[in-house]
Amino acid sequence: MPAPAPVNAVVDLDVTGPTISPHVYGHFAEHLGRCIYDGFYVGEDSEVPHEGGVRLDVVEALRALDIPNLRWPGGCFADEYHWMNGIGPKEDRPRMVNTHWGDVEENNHFGTHEFMALCELLGTEPYVSGNVGSGTVREMSEWVEYLTRRGDSPMARLRRENGREEPWKVRFWGIGNEAWGCGGNMTAEEFAAQARTFATYCRDQGDNRLYRIAAGASDDDYPWTEALMRTVSGLGGRGADDRHGHAPIQAVSFHYYTVTGPTWEQKGSATDFTAEDYYRTMLKAQGMERVLGGHARVMDAYDPDKRIGLVCDEWGTWFDVEPGTNPGFLYQQNTLRDALVASLHFDVFHRFADRLVMANIAQTVNVLQAMVLTDGPEMVLTPTYHVFRMNRHHQGAASLAVHVLSDTPAREVDGQELRTFSASASVRDDAALLSLTNLDAEQPVTLVVDLRGRAVGEPAGELLTAAELSAHNVPGGAGAVAPRAFDGARLEGSTLTVELPPHSFATVRLPLLG
Repeated sequence: MPAPAPVNAVVDLDVTGPTISPHVYGHFAEHLGRCIYDGFYVGEDSEVPHEGGVRLDVVEALRALDIPNLRWPGGCFADEYHWMNGIGPKEDRPRMVNTHWGDVEENNHFGTHEFMALCELLGTEPYVSGNVGSGTVREMSEWVEYLTRRGDSPMARLRRENGREEPWKVRFWGIGNEAWGCGGNMTAEEFAAQARTFATYCRDQGDNRLYRIAAGASDDDYPWTEALMRTVSGLGGRGADDRHGHAPIQAVSFHYYTVTGPTWEQKGSATDFTAEDYYRTMLKAQGMERVLGGHARVMDAYDPDKRIGLVCDEWGTWFDVEPGTNPGFLYQQNTLRDALVASLHFDVFHRFADRLVMANIAQTVNVLQAMVLTDGPEMVLTPTYHVFRMNRHHQGAASLAVHVLSDTPAREVDGQELRTFSASASVRDDAALLSLTNLDAEQPVTLVVDLRGRAVGEPAGELLTAAELSAHNVPGGAGAVAPRAFDGARLEGSTLTVELPPHSFATVRLPLLG
């Protein structure tokens, strides 16, 4: 088969777009399976190196990603979690049943103080998801007070009794989770009214300014977003307050998972899949652009000035659990296929930098599309981890449009077009960064970019690929999927030519001259 024609593109280095929010590289840690216990938290009696029970090898690995925020305690778990059960001496904390995930007992040893200690170790901002489904307005209001208020209020006093004198900074608060399902089985209108009330009583304490995120739609449920926007668009937003000096809602969210199995009970194997399965997965991942764009257009109709942010606080692949593991723990392996799903998503996120303010992959450790997998004292970095690390310099950079002038390589999948090449770019003071993905399982692709507006120096790159699409890393084994130096990019004058091998992801850094 002849090689496909080159992809020709133009990038104007001096024409910048909206800033890419660092928070689109956010993460998610739910009390689900082994994400918290045995993942982030091994307990204070563990032989695994830890600080206050927080596992240090996981912390060290994740710090290299410059994680901007971490969402906790759920997910579905958030709407049955009562935070006061997770404070005070561990031996006095009441147990509960995690009814959503495995029907296991939760001892509440990892609670508010432990989560905040984890965030401090990671150098990341906490994103607390509050309980609307089974909780009360007072309960969430007091949690905000407990975490963020100075002085001698009841909750500030209780926090000090539990060992923390100074309040924490906690900006991000989720008002419920999946209220259309596990978060209460509400209609959009029912939840919108609840969200307005809960958000109103989540008060700014002192100089801690809250960013309240109302639980949003599943996939392309645009009527849900519209119902929320009808309620919140006149009530404030980014930089705006209501007549009492208090903006109830700053953002709305949605969730989008890459699920391609024939049924919810049969989602397919994470490691044993055909080329057809691979392309079907990529087609579903490509659907993020359609869904994100649909929610953005609904929001634009009510909020043309983009005062209210859009958040995708759950995204990623969802396959069948690994054989022999608890079905409720959602433990799945992570292959090169997962990494390419992530790279494709980030290109979409960068293109919507004017509206998308946060995104959180599900989940960080041992659950779904994880960064890190642990097995006792051993730990492995997944292919998806490497995409996050290779892309980290897009965080806070100005987006650049990649103008493709030729036909984009594509193939038909289930009667729909799958574009097999994807790219995005950004620039900061000293360099531009290009992210490039070739989804074609068999054919390489050549990209020829006319770089305009600023002079650049010699490119330096990294490449992530493997011999097989199903290649993955296992604890105790050699890393089958890891990035390597990339020599497939060359610069001649202002023309950059990049040779991308099949099923690969690459980043190319271009230093700016003058």
